[in-house]
Amino acid sequence: MLRPDSFPDHLAERVTDHSATAATTASGQFVIYWMRTAVRAHENPALDVALTAGQRLGLPVFVYHALSEKYPFASDRHHTFILEGARDVEAECAARGIGYAFHLERPGHRGPALRTLAAGAALVVTETLPVAPLDWLTDALAEAVTCPVWSVDTACVVPMPLVGKVYTRAFAFRDATTGIRAARLAAVWTDVATHTPPFVPDALPFEPLRLADADIAALVACCEIDHSVAPVPHTPGGTMAGYARWREFVSTGRLDRYAAKRNDASIDGVSRMSAYFHYGMVSTFRVVRECAARGGDGADKYLDELLVWRELAYAFCYWHDAPDTLGAIPPWARDTLARHESDSRTLHSWETLARSGTGDDLWDATQQSLRVHGELHNNVRMTWGKAIPMWSSNAAAALERLLDLNHRYALDGRDPASFGGLLWCLGQFDRPFTPEVAVFGTVRPRRSDEHRQRMNFSAYRAHVSRSAGLSPRVTVIGAGISGLACARTLHDHGIAVTVLDKSRGVGGRMSTRREGEWQFDHGAPSLRLDDPRQARLAESWRQDAVLHEVNDGEFIGTSGMNALPKHVARDLSVKTSVHVASLARTGSRAGSGWAIVDRDGVEHHADIVLLATPAPQAAVLLSTVEDPLAFAPLLAGVTMLPCWSSMIVFDGPPPTIVSESLIGGALSSDSPLVHRAWRQSARPGRSSDEAWVVHSEGNWSAEHIEKDPAVIAALVSEALRAQLQVAGNIVHTVAHRWRYSRVQAGLDDACLFDETQGIGACGDWGAAGATRRSHQSVERAWLSGIALAGRVLGRVTSRSRPVL
Repeated sequence: MLRPDSFPDHLAERVTDHSATAATTASGQFVIYWMRTAVRAHENPALDVALTAGQRLGLPVFVYHALSEKYPFASDRHHTFILEGARDVEAECAARGIGYAFHLERPGHRGPALRTLAAGAALVVTETLPVAPLDWLTDALAEAVTCPVWSVDTACVVPMPLVGKVYTRAFAFRDATTGIRAARLAAVWTDVATHTPPFVPDALPFEPLRLADADIAALVACCEIDHSVAPVPHTPGGTMAGYARWREFVSTGRLDRYAAKRNDASIDGVSRMSAYFHYGMVSTFRVVRECAARGGDGADKYLDELLVWRELAYAFCYWHDAPDTLGAIPPWARDTLARHESDSRTLHSWETLARSGTGDDLWDATQQSLRVHGELHNNVRMTWGKAIPMWSSNAAAALERLLDLNHRYALDGRDPASFGGLLWCLGQFDRPFTPEVAVFGTVRPRRSDEHRQRMNFSAYRAHVSRSAGLSPRVTVIGAGISGLACARTLHDHGIAVTVLDKSRGVGGRMSTRREGEWQFDHGAPSLRLDDPRQARLAESWRQDAVLHEVNDGEFIGTSGMNALPKHVARDLSVKTSVHVASLARTGSRAGSGWAIVDRDGVEHHADIVLLATPAPQAAVLLSTVEDPLAFAPLLAGVTMLPCWSSMIVFDGPPPTIVSESLIGGALSSDSPLVHRAWRQSARPGRSSDEAWVVHSEGNWSAEHIEKDPAVIAALVSEALRAQLQVAGNIVHTVAHRWRYSRVQAGLDDACLFDETQGIGACGDWGAAGATRRSHQSVERAWLSGIALAGRVLGRVTSRSRPVL
């Protein structure tokens, strides 16, 4: 019988048994330590529990470490930080003689590996992190397998299971746990010795990834995650980086000054260790011992923040059933917020908030710190959080926004301490304040303008506006949706980017054309936003009246399909009517820069050039480069079909009024001339005249691609009139030739990028292989542009490993 309560006290007090019965007979061939949030191989209680269990069972132990594409807010930022941490763990485990296998979920490497492994295990040990999704993933595993599953508190000096209940005030938690804390404060942690040679099962259900020499940026680029949130150059992941930051904080005297300087966000007065604590890359126990040994006001205050406020939040999440809901805040706070729900407020969309567009200069600066640098100074985080209820429809919406923005961008997001701080913004761990104020009622307010007056705002803004280590000049060729998505993402991370396009405006195939009094969406008739990574933007574009939803998940531009590209292009540097003719390297070495020459002979210079034109046009441009590029043959292999788009106006409607569903949907037919048609006069804000856009079939368009547009327009107009049975006259008709309209043969890769040469390409041909054909072309184009931006950001944020 294997029981956690039979283990040494310092381990047993940290174990939560998720198995069906507390005492379980363990059978199996090995013990698995499922590593998640204690990404270290020293002073790690979960690893020590696994090793102790292995000794008692006479079985080998190995560490299974995995990174899923599906965890909430999975992005290049979080993935890179975790992989860098895993690289250090791999080395630590090798040094200690512990078997370690890392599974990175990505194309060709997906599947339920853990459950397969657990079928042969005697015990699975993991960490206790009492917030979604890790808590319910632990329970789900315990329900699905026959071996016992234990979680272990690896984060807190006062073990969460010993706290015993929910505490909602810091002073009460501090007083109740004083004795438990004092007994463990200076305890030296002794790692459990290994008892077998390094072990990894022979038949792993995945190909383990060797991280020591892995190209992390390239691996991250392969994953189907959010590539619009870049790694943070100045905060590398891993044990070595974490302890290096801690030693620098102590050695420069900033720990000693912490009590006096910690609230000044304009200076470097805090440790910036929260991301390393969150992922367990450093030992809380070691940091606490060193603080306690140093003593003084600064160390004492640091310990109070670490051991009381942080552990209060951990214990609260452990003992509360739903710490991520409004049910987690006190009844008095819920009641007062509900009573003020009808109070007047300014509603900002998610995109406005995420991109620092509120007009509140302090708040926008804090969000810039979060978006670019992946962190918020704790004192301004409170002001940042208190503003969001003022800009949200109700408390539930405010909490959702708080969790989304913090967890998406902050490297310490999704941590119980984060939940504690965000819930505090809505009254948790606090008391009522009078007099009542708008929106908050008796929940403590925290005004941005008042905070601004008591800080050196100019110094703070300069600090958060500093470069994150990103300096290249980037030129994007093509102002279609793919190029704009790429440029927008780079711009949001502080990259100097210029967009060049041969047309008079932005949008590419999302253009809207005016013909006198009539308006035609003659390219993409609508767009779908089905990918989960698009959900927040879709909601924002609808709220900001950029898009109008016509069917479930299908949108049109409120003032034409070019409304979206115009919106995305706001505050970007876009130069139109620039027709690029050739590319040339500006130096003899790879990556030395590019000269972009337009048809007027004008040179435009960039360190990195990104092609966001149709693939055949990009291939032609690449052919002008003196030495061939490695990915050029791939791009040349993309084939696209053309489309004749005809714009037609009748002087009267068809005999049967066409359904309003044709606002977004299409009238389809077997006729190659009238392959699909959209009734423009049914769209919001259009002329009441009977106006239509017709797309002819691709192969027919290819056969007639060089015909006179007037001839095509006449043929299609008559074909449409016959099909609709319109008795009246055709009063206007014109045809536009989209030479590259629909991808016939695309690539599985989302984009192409040569990091050594500093050149890449994106478009709707990306992720257009058999596995991703469900994406509509506009969405593919957007995701391809984001992916290419991610490749650039991944390269320019790469860093060498810190040295111990």
